[in-house]
Amino acid sequence: MSATPSCLPTAPELPSGPVDIRLVVTDMDGTLLDSTGGIPGGLWPLLTELRRRGVLFSPASGRQYATLARQFAEAADGMVFVAENGTYVVRDGVELSSDPLDAAVAARIVGTTRRLAADGVDVGAVLCGKKSAYVERSDEAFVAEARKYYTLLRTVEDLTTVDDQFLKVALYDFGPVERTTAPALAPFTSTHQVVVSGEHWVDVMNPTANKGAALRMLQRELGITPAQTVVFGDYLNDLEMLDAADWSFAMTNAHPDVLRRARYVAPSNTELGVLRTIARLLHLPTS
Repeated sequence: MSATPSCLPTAPELPSGPVDIRLVVTDMDGTLLDSTGGIPGGLWPLLTELRRRGVLFSPASGRQYATLARQFAEAADGMVFVAENGTYVVRDGVELSSDPLDAAVAARIVGTTRRLAADGVDVGAVLCGKKSAYVERSDEAFVAEARKYYTLLRTVEDLTTVDDQFLKVALYDFGPVERTTAPALAPFTSTHQVVVSGEHWVDVMNPTANKGAALRMLQRELGITPAQTVVFGDYLNDLEMLDAADWSFAMTNAHPDVLRRARYVAPSNTELGVLRTIARLLHLPTS
């Protein structure tokens, strides 16, 4: 989603001198991924240089851990994955933290989704567990959208009977999610996080769960300060994560609220803004 530049504050210029960076955390869709939805080829040599300098790179996404691990398979050793909007943090296959959702709450969200669908809203739920993600809507169009983010995906007859430890429930609305599905989840906002994570996606999680909470945990565990942390994001599920870093960047294509919250602005994902900004902060040559 694009913002209206005239409505937004002017971002400060980046410093010309060296910056002490120890952790780089980036959202995926609309942030790191290019216009084709792929990882830019220039990231791989950059990751090698970051490792050489002792800088940890961490993808932070609403995507499933298995999906992120597959995408970064050639560089995954030692990488920390902040998956499922911060509800599941994994390094080298070992869980560092999780914030499971009560099964009864998940069932209520599924019920809300079913009622929306019965009223004519083109929506479906993805029940996100540690072992897999699950859907009961099986049409090709919906499953294709879910598979973009959930490598491990099972179709079941009834989501309320699934046996797993749940992390969140993600709802995909083929229309603008902020107009229909997100408002229908208002009864959950007093007790849980209801976060619009994209034009068509909204996630429901525990009130303590977000990318920012996961990042702060990681900073404590690694002894890294906000002043040593760089964060990139573009949508509303990135807001708390931006607050946890002194070097917080909104992409130029970000949601207006994200542009207001971040301290700096990076070029858009289609302009390889993450790669270009990291190179500039660390004074690396750019092609």
